[in-house]
Amino acid sequence: MLKIDVHTHILPREIPRWKDKFGYGGFIALDHHQPCRARMLKDDGQFFREIGDNCWSAEKRIIECDASGVAVQVLSTVPVMFSYWTNPADGAEISAFLNDGIAEIVAKFPRRFIGLGTVPLQDTALAVKELERCRKIGLAGVQIGSNVNRLNLGEPRFFEFFAACEALSMPVFVHPWEMMGENDIRKYWLPWLVGMPAETSRAICSLIFSGTLEKLPNLRICFAHGGGSFPFTIGRIEHGFLVRPDLCAVDNAVNPRDYLGKFWLDALVHDPLALEYLVKLVGPERIALGTDYPFPLGELEPGKLIEESAFDDASKASMLHGAALEWLGKSGEWRVESGE
Repeated sequence: MLKIDVHTHILPREIPRWKDKFGYGGFIALDHHQPCRARMLKDDGQFFREIGDNCWSAEKRIIECDASGVAVQVLSTVPVMFSYWTNPADGAEISAFLNDGIAEIVAKFPRRFIGLGTVPLQDTALAVKELERCRKIGLAGVQIGSNVNRLNLGEPRFFEFFAACEALSMPVFVHPWEMMGENDIRKYWLPWLVGMPAETSRAICSLIFSGTLEKLPNLRICFAHGGGSFPFTIGRIEHGFLVRPDLCAVDNAVNPRDYLGKFWLDALVHDPLALEYLVKLVGPERIALGTDYPFPLGELEPGKLIEESAFDDASKASMLHGAALEWLGKSGEWRVESGE
């Protein structure tokens, strides 16, 4: 079956020394310390992550995709590059640089890659401007973080951005980052294991309770990592909404359970029982293959969890490509040509 991976990350091979240009630090730089390997470093020299050339080389990605049967990757930047903390104009310049790089790859390999942009959400007007530019340069949608400088996505200041995404038919992929309480749980990799699922639930709840999803019914939005902890705590969330409407229903009187099936989730849950539960909760047509390629916390054998499940072929097809095409707004138009 055709496989479309909606959750993959990419970087340019070379990243400018933004600190030198902008006059302040905190940016990511790459140290190509050996062939086909690089260290991601904060510009003060602090180590962040080791990466291989599949994090920047489209050609290497195609080789690995062919080996794993992935026909199409949806490309988005590594979340540490969101740069919401920067001065808005600087963030806009960084976003444009990253988006141009992804657009160049998509233009070179249009049948193998689909691109998502990044935008400077610390300034809504600039974010909308870059969103519009993303569309013009051939990117299909955008990836955003689960919060913006600790502000929930449901804050009124972000509504204009989501409204623009709906109006431009630009799908949104929400990825957890800057996890709440991160500094208190650094040991044992807990920010990634505990903080990320909580962050994604935070984003979903915020967009529901704020009324953003109610006001924008045609917004196509997908949440990473199977929706984090949200699907597995929907009972608690609904119960809280029902017993304390004075706290939960102040901006939206619609039961949060009613939104199940109105947004997409990727299938990155690492557990067959979790996937079975998600399918029962939202349906296979709202679950899209996502691997977090090329990072080790992702699904290392793309699509294996879906393919080895007991679901029928139609459900598997939905999760392997159908849901992705609908979310991207490409249903009925995408085909993969051999030899590309």
